[in-house]
Amino acid sequence: MPKFKPHTGTGKRVKVTGKGKIVREQAGKRHLLEGKSSHVTRRMTGTVVIAEADLKRVKKLLGR
Repeated sequence: MPKFKPHTGTGKRVKVTGKGKIVREQAGKRHLLEGKSSHVTRRMTGTVVIAEADLKRVKKLLGR
């Protein structure tokens, strides 16, 4: 019987909250920040809940 191996890359990118929601960081705040307004970079801080359309795929990768 093969061992079950969840996707390690997905595990580093998303986090499961205490209530079971899957959250991720906002994209677009790593580089080229001088060209972006402070309004945009401020909006990209913090975490957001994964979209409903991606939930099934992400849960499968995490092994949940």
